[in-house]
Amino acid sequence: MAHTVFVPKESEANETRVAASPETVKRMKGLGLEVVVEKGAGLASRIADADFANAGATLGTPSAAKTADIVLKVRRPSDKEIAGYKKGALVIASMDPYGHESVVAAMGAAGLSAFAMEFMPRITRAQVMDVLSSQANLAGYRAVIDAATEYDRAMPMMMTAAGTVPAARVFVMGAGVAGLQAIATARRLGAAVSATDVRPAAKEQVASLGAKFIAVEDEEFKAAETAGGYAKEMSKEYQAKQAALVAEHIAKQDIVITTALIPGRPAPRLISAAMVKSMKPGSIIVDLAVERGGNVEGARAGEIVDMDGVRIIGHLNVAGRIPASASLLYAKNLYAFLETMVDKEKGEAAVNAEDELVKATLLTHGGQVVHANFKDAAPAGTAAAPKAKPAARKPAARKKPAKAAAPAKTEGNS
Repeated sequence: MAHTVFVPKESEANETRVAASPETVKRMKGLGLEVVVEKGAGLASRIADADFANAGATLGTPSAAKTADIVLKVRRPSDKEIAGYKKGALVIASMDPYGHESVVAAMGAAGLSAFAMEFMPRITRAQVMDVLSSQANLAGYRAVIDAATEYDRAMPMMMTAAGTVPAARVFVMGAGVAGLQAIATARRLGAAVSATDVRPAAKEQVASLGAKFIAVEDEEFKAAETAGGYAKEMSKEYQAKQAALVAEHIAKQDIVITTALIPGRPAPRLISAAMVKSMKPGSIIVDLAVERGGNVEGARAGEIVDMDGVRIIGHLNVAGRIPASASLLYAKNLYAFLETMVDKEKGEAAVNAEDELVKATLLTHGGQVVHANFKDAAPAGTAAAPKAKPAARKPAARKKPAKAAAPAKTEGNS
């Protein structure tokens, strides 16, 4: 019997995106799946119920989740939603599990096979499934648009009979997917753009977009990248030199956009209150990491803070501020992943534990938490599972050098 996919309306108040589009509904139907979309699920993304119905979906209510074999969501489900899902259902979403281990445990206890799309491996096969990149790309674009909206001057240089308006100076901190799109967008608007990143390889990418690269380019910097393309931890001496250079540069900027996030950790602090105060009144800072504590001292989630005339923009869910575009891309990411698990002849999805995509993204399965990073998770109000006792010590084997922490995954560094 063909499996049923349920696409709910997102329950979180500020979530405007939806996990399917008319195009992906047609494709899921082509796989032999039945598709139910909750009424109103796509309205905030400018997708009418009639559009989903015309694509072959049945319009339903939240109760449809009780019989669905597959649930596609933008954000992880709430405790109430988890309680309403069918045991054994596949739940695919951006789970944001770090700091929400009790929800992971609850999904395991409910017998769900829960997948975290943001854990998709960075391999060629999975590029079309990379939600971090698709959403960070839009967030980088929107960050510049938000900055330009708050900035009370023109962005490009304008030469008029009455005089010349200088180009706005924009500094982008982090040259991952979000940062590179911010650079490109600011350049299109005519700004004079500069950028920085801890990876030497980013210099060429920044230059290719017509921006100036800002970094202390000594011998340590030139060696500051692993074979896998990640940044190495820099010495305290280098960090001090780079901080001084950046502080001096920020004081001259009109707009600064920060994009640094590391999965599972608080956002690194890039801009101090003293740096903010060094900027001219009327300057703008956009903090794309505000949901994880922020890159900017003084930033507040969901607010625009005025600090001595410098406005710090801390909008939440920045990709969701352009939901019509964000939903179309996100829906394609989810469909591409789901397709790999569907038997097209039967119209049924199954979890192949040996698939490298499944290994990387599967949080819970068979009534258990199976992802190595969350095996000690426990539902809210219960004690965490006791950690296994260490095995008897064996003769030390030669260890491979550990990889440095990956750069900000939220901005989809590549």
